[in-house]
Amino acid sequence: MNLQSLFQDFNPSKFIVHCCLFTFTVLFCLRLDDYIDWPYWVIFIPLWVWKSIATLGAIVGAIVWCRYPHYRVEGDSYAHFKAMLISLSLHLILLMFELLACDRLTSGRHLWVLVFIPLIFGSVASVGACVWAVKHDRSFELELFCAVNALQFVFLPLKLDGFVSWSWEVVFVPLWIVLCLSLVAVLYSIIFCGILLRTPEVSHQQKKSAINSAIGNCATVLPILVFQVLLADKLDNENLDWPFIGVAGPLLLSLFVLILLSFNAKGGNKWWFGIRKSFCQFLLSVLPCLQEYGNISYHTESAAAAGQNVPLDTAAVSQLDEFEKFDKKSKKALSKKNDHLKPVVPIISIDLPD
Repeated sequence: MNLQSLFQDFNPSKFIVHCCLFTFTVLFCLRLDDYIDWPYWVIFIPLWVWKSIATLGAIVGAIVWCRYPHYRVEGDSYAHFKAMLISLSLHLILLMFELLACDRLTSGRHLWVLVFIPLIFGSVASVGACVWAVKHDRSFELELFCAVNALQFVFLPLKLDGFVSWSWEVVFVPLWIVLCLSLVAVLYSIIFCGILLRTPEVSHQQKKSAINSAIGNCATVLPILVFQVLLADKLDNENLDWPFIGVAGPLLLSLFVLILLSFNAKGGNKWWFGIRKSFCQFLLSVLPCLQEYGNISYHTESAAAAGQNVPLDTAAVSQLDEFEKFDKKSKKALSKKNDHLKPVVPIISIDLPD
């Protein structure tokens, strides 16, 4: 286990988002299956936690931005700060939708069309956010998700309010299109990975990255496709005995994979909470005790003869010993060379008279 790479590649934003979505999905499915009778305001707590952390992080980042103007000239701080504000606005739109949805599920006093208005507006705004992110080389996963599902956010409330009598398979047509495009991307990643594996000029690190990308794409897209098929079948056939928690099993698997991938996701905005540095550097500055373990690799492997654990960096230790021996020899040779370069002073004998 290499703690250094674990700290450097960890993306706390994605970890928090995926953990909150995983918890909410479990609670919501259990509520639909009547395994729990909690109010929906409690079921939505994981989403409230997610939005609260995002809002608090943006507020702290804005305060640091205003109080320390000299921080603004550090690299691409302006792009990071604008990206944080765009993400905050999108989070607030999602929060408005979640509040309306929770109130609709609890009281049922307004139409679903009104509930989805913030999402539709956010989807339109996300198109511009995606263009800006591409122009400034920023990540835009959440913005892209909202932008490509704009039509889906129109079909869902129409079906829920009974304005259309389509089957759920037809209602999910926009999502089918998105999933088909995702499958094409998965196929491309697999082919690209195969090409890299057969190319000898490619480094081992690039091959490893391509393999991880292909496995991650397959483990996230395919379960979501299975979940979508099961959900459409469940909603169209009310006599289907599958509980919602069983239908959501593939989705939970995909979210769990995304949680694991967040430890190797890298990236992230440096202005959340005003840390202005990567999460690894911030964590090591807050907890200096981790610096002792950040450069250590652990590897358990039984030795063939001694039957003991062999350290991972044995070769590095031997190379270090050889370097020390060579260093000592070079110092001796240098000292001898310096002896030859010393000036020779003739011996003068002075005879004193008696």
